[in-house]
Amino acid sequence: MAGVKNMTATIPLEKMTTQEKLRALEYIWDDLQRNPEDVPSPEWHADELKKRESLIREGKATFSDWDEAKQRIRDRTK
Repeated sequence: MAGVKNMTATIPLEKMTTQEKLRALEYIWDDLQRNPEDVPSPEWHADELKKRESLIREGKATFSDWDEAKQRIRDRTK
């Protein structure tokens, strides 16, 4: 969006269904993924990645199958 300054988009959130809101989020996420280098990464993210890499090197990290991890998260949020 080079050259666009102070662009404001108005979205009628109060009139949208949850499904419409989720679809809008998916469209935005798909658009952001087209140019990931344009999406800034916060400083804390790099710090966290370094910490996790260190844990892997030290043999202190554990890994889970994605389906198992999703189920664990679902169970915790019930």
